[in-house]
Amino acid sequence: MKSVAQQISDKHKKSAVVDVRSGDTVRVHQKVREGAKERIQVFEGLVIRVSRDRSLTATFTVRRIASGIGVEKTYLIHSPNVLKVEVVRRSHVRRNRLNYMRALTGKSARLTNVEFDKEATNAIRDEAAEAEEAKIHEEQVESYDPAEAEAAKAEKEAAKEAGASEADESEIKPAEKADTGAPAADQNKE
Repeated sequence: MKSVAQQISDKHKKSAVVDVRSGDTVRVHQKVREGAKERIQVFEGLVIRVSRDRSLTATFTVRRIASGIGVEKTYLIHSPNVLKVEVVRRSHVRRNRLNYMRALTGKSARLTNVEFDKEATNAIRDEAAEAEEAKIHEEQVESYDPAEAEAAKAEKEAAKEAGASEADESEIKPAEKADTGAPAADQNKE
């Protein structure tokens, strides 16, 4: 016989979740709401901690290095905002909390990979999460403005015809476009 608290927590738990362990490199798909819009944000990193893994309040902490700065996010496994968790790599570790990884950088921060069945681990299907993800995708398609897309496409084609690639075009500021980078003597000849 389950207690009332256990019955309530079981009602709010997801029916199936991925087995996330410390040392795993995971890709977390999280629903983010910005004003009236919703989108899916993907965060990939190393799991450095798993807490209360059988509970409704089970959490895992993911760490990654972004622009030379360590970024950590803690996720609730059973949160409705966490749509999907994919295990990308599994590593051999001997403890649950990998706090020592915060001090390591470069090659010293590498962990030894372990062979595992990636498809069987990630084969967990949550019908509600998939329906939510499809709904968000449909909303993005509905809010898609064809006129804006055509204007952006025309700008890209014009940039390609001018001989500049998209990356070069976005990095060059308008004031710098006049300066071609050639020596001053060559610019006077033209």
